[in-house]
Amino acid sequence: MDRTIEIGGRTVRRIGLGTNRLTDSEQNRDFVRHAVAIGVDFIDTARLYTGGDSERTLGAALSTPPNGLVLATKGGYHAADPGTLRREFAESLASLGTDSIFLYQLHRVDSAVPLEESVEVLAELQRAGQIRHLGLSEVTVEQIERARRVAPIVSVQNEYNLSERKHDAVVDYAAQHELAFIPYFPLRHSRSVEARLAEVAPRYGATTAQVALAWLLRRSPAMLPIPGTLSREHVEEDLAALDIELADDDFEALT
Repeated sequence: MDRTIEIGGRTVRRIGLGTNRLTDSEQNRDFVRHAVAIGVDFIDTARLYTGGDSERTLGAALSTPPNGLVLATKGGYHAADPGTLRREFAESLASLGTDSIFLYQLHRVDSAVPLEESVEVLAELQRAGQIRHLGLSEVTVEQIERARRVAPIVSVQNEYNLSERKHDAVVDYAAQHELAFIPYFPLRHSRSVEARLAEVAPRYGATTAQVALAWLLRRSPAMLPIPGTLSREHVEEDLAALDIELADDDFEALT
């Protein structure tokens, strides 16, 4: 199993860090720096998260980002009209303390705005050099294809885990077209799934969370999970899941 994936021409480990609960404190800034120091090189955030604190914390903690780190953010959750997207993008630049963003993702498709119009706004920012690469969030295969007719897309971020499988077709499409698939809530499971994980985990000397991540990594070479945590111990455990190779029987049983 590959431990790395290419996104936008940059190679990163296949387990990143989600920051939807990251508030602005010195403790959390230290946590971010620790995560990067031990090998996290893909961090996902959004303008929406913790009222903007997530982006501000990352900007303060990583005022000089190390080479190779991919910092991805999102805008347009409540509205994706041109004015809103431009305003939220400018706010993200200021919060992150940068003049360009490596991966900027459309947070949601706005039912009141044609998808193509939203993507074109981001494509204009890309042509201006302020965005390196574009991604989408919570989209169908049909919506991905519509967006790709407007601008190159390198990633898709949808909810996906052992219990939530409605985006199987999107996972397979991402692999076929060499897009990164970034599952959010990768560790959200039903009780029945957690029970199956508890049966499998001891065979690998692993936690149930590590086995769930290992299943995602085996499910598709496009997979780049972003488990969210504020714990140093948990982020270390998450990265260690890269070393777990599930046996065929265990993978099928969990599937």
